[in-house]
Amino acid sequence: MKPVRCRGPVARRSFLQAGSLGVGGLCLADVMQARAAAGASTIEPDTSVIFIWLPGGPPHMETYDMKPDAPADYRGIFRPINTNVPGIDVCELLPLHAKIADKFTLIRSIAHEFADHGGGHKRFLTGRMPKTPVGFINDAPAVGSIVAKMREGRNIGVPNYVCGAANGRHGIDVYSFGSAYLGNESHPFVIPGDPSLKDFKVQNLALDSSLSDRLDNRAELLRGFDRFRKRVEGDDVMDAMDSFQRRAVELLTSDKARNAFDLSQEPDELRDRYGRHAWGQRALLARRLIEAGSSFVTMVMENPYQSGVAQLKNGVYNWDSHAVNCHLFDDLKARAPIYDQAVTALVEDIHNRGLDKKCLVIVTGEFGRTPRISHSIGTQTGVMQPGRDHWPQAMSMLVTGGGMRTGQVVGSTNWKGEHPQDRPLTPNDLWSTVYRHLGINQEHSFPDHSGRPMPILPFGEPIAELL
Repeated sequence: MKPVRCRGPVARRSFLQAGSLGVGGLCLADVMQARAAAGASTIEPDTSVIFIWLPGGPPHMETYDMKPDAPADYRGIFRPINTNVPGIDVCELLPLHAKIADKFTLIRSIAHEFADHGGGHKRFLTGRMPKTPVGFINDAPAVGSIVAKMREGRNIGVPNYVCGAANGRHGIDVYSFGSAYLGNESHPFVIPGDPSLKDFKVQNLALDSSLSDRLDNRAELLRGFDRFRKRVEGDDVMDAMDSFQRRAVELLTSDKARNAFDLSQEPDELRDRYGRHAWGQRALLARRLIEAGSSFVTMVMENPYQSGVAQLKNGVYNWDSHAVNCHLFDDLKARAPIYDQAVTALVEDIHNRGLDKKCLVIVTGEFGRTPRISHSIGTQTGVMQPGRDHWPQAMSMLVTGGGMRTGQVVGSTNWKGEHPQDRPLTPNDLWSTVYRHLGINQEHSFPDHSGRPMPILPFGEPIAELL
């Protein structure tokens, strides 16, 4: 029987065929108008979240939860290495992590019950049990949308809720980022593309086709803002706009927006530290945005084979490391150094710039991978190769910042990495911690499509070890 390749979160081709629509097909003025129609919220603390999303599900036993004493068909070929915190180890593929373990916490005991990518995304990202175990269209709002809704009254000069992802993979329903019954005003402002490329452009800035300039993120970014300013100053264009387009123009021509999206302002040394690839520059852009005032910034780290990194024949574009998709170990040898560089640069930068109390950073996928290694003929290679399948019963993640404790491990799995053994947690406990950091009452409710009040989070408690 011919192996069937698991495509992971929504096939790439389907979104290329459908076309890219940015913020769910809305321009920035439309989003602002929808937000204004929904009303304003109360004043909130100056706190923020960077959410690094690893779609497909990274293998916990090749990253943060090594099991060197497990049988060979469980533990794999990589070995754990010591970190700068006694008692904490990580995979040998993550040597930069090992140098700064005192600056982050590993959580090893979060689990849920949804093994499909769609169900896993919806369960993890919304904090609710999805109505269907498959599909990526939310029936409850993603956490980022809830934050956007609770902070919709903010006028800070930069988009309040931002998401960065690859071209063709940036629709809100690719990763279950949808806002469900909260409406379009709670969608993220999407930044598609690879920020490391010279021709990268900040898209989705259009107000009207006659007024739009697609602004480059390098030297052309600055010239584009200046040209745009000249076109709206001193003539009748502004008078012809409604108030929401006027506010959008003010946002897009503000110094904050101009500066936040301009990665060329960063020293070459720091940009090199993050890595001159999509993952590294997205992480750096996330830090710039929260420093400028954005509340919730999601950056997707999915496909490492871009930004000049050659496609590996036995690799896979996301973290979905089934044996039919990739050679688990060869793919990790390619993607782990890029991941190691980008994540640790972000962690260090947050701490070095004194943002570690303001900004909470979370790095995770929707689930872990099967503790026992499977073998199958690869779709691309035609040869037998190792892999791991979906496994929501155990997963690992990294958190830092938010004024929370670091240099520790929270929870554990059993000796084969199969399920939580100590301190079992759910995604809701993570989100409860996030809402506490942001000053959001998780018992606050919004009406769903039928008018029934729905609490922000139906259950979950802040993770005490972090506080």
